[in-house]
Amino acid sequence: MASYIYWFLLALALLMAEMATGTFYMLVLSLAVAVGGVAALLGLGEALQFALSGLAGVAGIVILRRLKSASPADAVNSNFDIGQPVQVVAWHEDGTLRVHYRGAEWDAELETTHTPHEGTLYIKATHGSKLVLTHRKPQQQ
Repeated sequence: MASYIYWFLLALALLMAEMATGTFYMLVLSLAVAVGGVAALLGLGEALQFALSGLAGVAGIVILRRLKSASPADAVNSNFDIGQPVQVVAWHEDGTLRVHYRGAEWDAELETTHTPHEGTLYIKATHGSKLVLTHRKPQQQ
């Protein structure tokens, strides 16, 4: 069997792994292996096939990492919980609190120590699974 068939079968296997994992890294590797398959199909030597596949893989991962790190603020601003009211269940002595939101109890902290304890509190941000609350309703972005 021709070597390009093995390249394309490996690219297909990596593509299926991508479908199972949901990360884009397997997709990049699948495309890199497909580049090696195209090189084999064009009749280039094995060393050149591996070199082109490796270069395509490294270039793809560098591009993917730059795209992922270019927009972390967009991910933070797309939080649909911001601006939603919460119901306070318990205040703790250390300044944290438990709130009821979306049918469950959450750990929360106040935006500042000067945030009033009376009235409705709203979600300003999230830090992991902890909600940051304020007494003013923030605007959703």
